[in-house]
Amino acid sequence: MRHITRRSALLTGLAASAAASLPTLARADETPRAVTPPGMILGEGPIWSARDNALYWVDIRGKKIHRLNFKDNSQQSWDTPDIVPWIVERKSGGFLCAILRTVCAVSFDPEFKLTPLFSIEKDNAAVRLNDAKVDPMGRLWTGTMDLAFKDRIANLYRIDPDLSVHTMDTGYTCTNGPAFSADGKTLYHNETHDGIVYAFDLAADGSLSNKRVFVKLPDGVGFPDGCTTDAQGGLWVSHYGGARVSRYTPDGKLDFDVMVPAKQSTSLTFAGANLDRMFVTTAAQPPVDADDKQAGTLFEIPSASLRGHTGLPMGVFAG
Repeated sequence: MRHITRRSALLTGLAASAAASLPTLARADETPRAVTPPGMILGEGPIWSARDNALYWVDIRGKKIHRLNFKDNSQQSWDTPDIVPWIVERKSGGFLCAILRTVCAVSFDPEFKLTPLFSIEKDNAAVRLNDAKVDPMGRLWTGTMDLAFKDRIANLYRIDPDLSVHTMDTGYTCTNGPAFSADGKTLYHNETHDGIVYAFDLAADGSLSNKRVFVKLPDGVGFPDGCTTDAQGGLWVSHYGGARVSRYTPDGKLDFDVMVPAKQSTSLTFAGANLDRMFVTTAAQPPVDADDKQAGTLFEIPSASLRGHTGLPMGVFAG
């Protein structure tokens, strides 16, 4: 999830390095379905809530949390006081979300309520929180990003159920896309700035070891953003600027791409009672190309494009 500043040099660099043509999809079963109108500035972080039978996601820079109810396909949105990088479900009820650098408890029913809990790098105005995901043990993993998208000042954190915060890795420009293998023994994590997906060995106590490059994206296919894993052992990566999501095998080989009719693909998740549906968020951050007319749309990937792969239960924060 890449926050683009107004600096013209950065904008130019992104436009040049992330250029991708929109796909031509000839068959109906290849065409992702638009679930929302276009225009989300930075749609991100979709999560499936089996408890609510609903999909939640955020528009980070639009300062909104969105919900799609599967029972009746109705949609609701709530405004937040500042940028909202992520939302995760909470075992004790409700959700957690990030507001800039502060982690908050959030509830929606019977009314929307935000309760600040604690901050990470509270006084560091050069960074904000970025992507997050809960591991199978109920621990929350999140990181920061350099708002200028330039310096290696961002870190990866683990938040335990007692709300203690632990620094797990350092030296990033833009942390992104935590995801976990089906057995819970591998953490996947992105350095979006460098186009790298890393893998770590994840121990039962939450410690990390054996950091290694899992995938380095080639030029011309965008940058690794949000990720998810499937029950068959694959890692799915959204390509910011690449108009696609990709599935990689456990040994880091590209299995196949699924093209998306919006260039700024930001994140993805499996959803539904059988975890056999996939939803992809996209963004409409300037500069948006004239032909990118569906930028900032939430899409559902056609079932045929998933090739029989299904998701894993969504992690729920144990605190």
